[in-house]
Amino acid sequence: MALPITAAGFSWTHTDRDRPAVGPFDLQITAGEKVLLLGASGAGKSTFLHAVAGVLPEESGEATGELLVGGERPDPRRGSTGLVLQDPDSQVIFSRIGDDVAFGMENLGLPAETIEAQVPRSLRALGLDLPPEHPSAALSGGQKQRLALAGIHAMAPEVIVLDEPTANIDPASAAGVRDAVLTVQAETQATMLVVEHRVELWIDHVDRVIVLGRDGIVAQGPPPQIFSDPDLTETLIDCGIWMPRRSPAPRRGGTDRIGGTSGRLGEVLLRTHRLSVARPRMAAPTAAGLKLSLRAGQALGIVGANGAGKSTTALTLAGLLPEFSGQVLAEAALREGAKRARPFAWPSKQLATRIGMVFQEPAHQFLTSSVATELELGPRLAGWSAAESQARVDELLEVLGLTGLAQAHPQSLSGGEKRRLSVAAMLAPRPRVLIVDEPTFGQDALTWAGLVEMFLDALEHGSAVVAVSHDQAFLEAIGADLLELGDHSSAERFGDSESDSHVRAGERGE
Repeated sequence: MALPITAAGFSWTHTDRDRPAVGPFDLQITAGEKVLLLGASGAGKSTFLHAVAGVLPEESGEATGELLVGGERPDPRRGSTGLVLQDPDSQVIFSRIGDDVAFGMENLGLPAETIEAQVPRSLRALGLDLPPEHPSAALSGGQKQRLALAGIHAMAPEVIVLDEPTANIDPASAAGVRDAVLTVQAETQATMLVVEHRVELWIDHVDRVIVLGRDGIVAQGPPPQIFSDPDLTETLIDCGIWMPRRSPAPRRGGTDRIGGTSGRLGEVLLRTHRLSVARPRMAAPTAAGLKLSLRAGQALGIVGANGAGKSTTALTLAGLLPEFSGQVLAEAALREGAKRARPFAWPSKQLATRIGMVFQEPAHQFLTSSVATELELGPRLAGWSAAESQARVDELLEVLGLTGLAQAHPQSLSGGEKRRLSVAAMLAPRPRVLIVDEPTFGQDALTWAGLVEMFLDALEHGSAVVAVSHDQAFLEAIGADLLELGDHSSAERFGDSESDSHVRAGERGE
């Protein structure tokens, strides 16, 4: 049975903030209604979803007003709400995927035979055609997101709360994941509340759109009414909403780079020789035959379906995972005095000053207690003067739209704000090579444009950028060459001769 959601003057404020993270606002969501929640990055969308699921920790903030789910205060112990979070890793509990799917059903006290039969059905429904004993650690970020959705599918809750459920899913599979979610909703008639920047993916499948602003609800109504009202268009654009059937945020400099980057590339910084990659303790490589050279000023996009080995390849190029076979080698321009050519063999101090890595889960790499000091850390360690470091911090805060949060703790930021901070912290000291995993995750159209501007600036200053991304518009905007992993190996696509060892300009994301 579906449950209604009611908010009356509801707001929630972090302990280190003066302004509420979300609200205050009044809201009525009827039982069984399907709602798409939109708004700028940092408007409080995720905070509200966490509040509905009853998982906002009381010690880290204060609520005002009232929020009820089915006439009662949210309580995760009742099992009435299924929540899928932004961060795939934060949702994996057990070492085997079948145990993870079974967990919610076990908490609901379902019979063992029911659980055993449902686990493979839910895995298949979400496109995870894997045995229940498959190790959770061997899944990609996108597959972990599917695993979380499979757990919700199995539980069949009364309220389904989804925080960017397709953000880590490859574009070709996103509609299938959405359809699986909608199938669960149709079978259970559950109330559904989904946050998603891919507006066009959902607007034909929801009953209502609610747009959150910094001070509460900006607009709400059926999708045709919201997106056809000319009086709302500028307001939605100012909120960073990805408007349906419109081009994405401005691609500043993208066209020039796509057409003429190759003539301005610098020296080779990093190259591979017959590289195969795998996670630790895996018996076979995830991707094999990778042969490429990465030059100063070059952008390379690593693309492919979930599970193709994109993140594993990025971590290996960054010197954080050993090669399964073959080699990753730094050329003289990147080594600059390091005794060994393999980045994996470098001490952490040498690695950090040469290759910056932004992980798929941004919260895992913050080291300081404020946004400003996080941005200042890299330039300081690189030997910049105090004045140079401060100027760089001020510049990045402005581009990121985080000036008002300079003294906030990084862990108190929204998911999209954490992503922008993690990227900027690595970009701050201008490393020769920057490797990023899903850099545009959780961004509205305006903050997306800010990230594009930062990457174009890095490329113009001679850094090389490697981006694992499902965001084709982003890769086009930075003029990235494409390395596709999956059915066709790099050795096939890029050839095995020295003249073909560079990613070809003809393979760009045009």
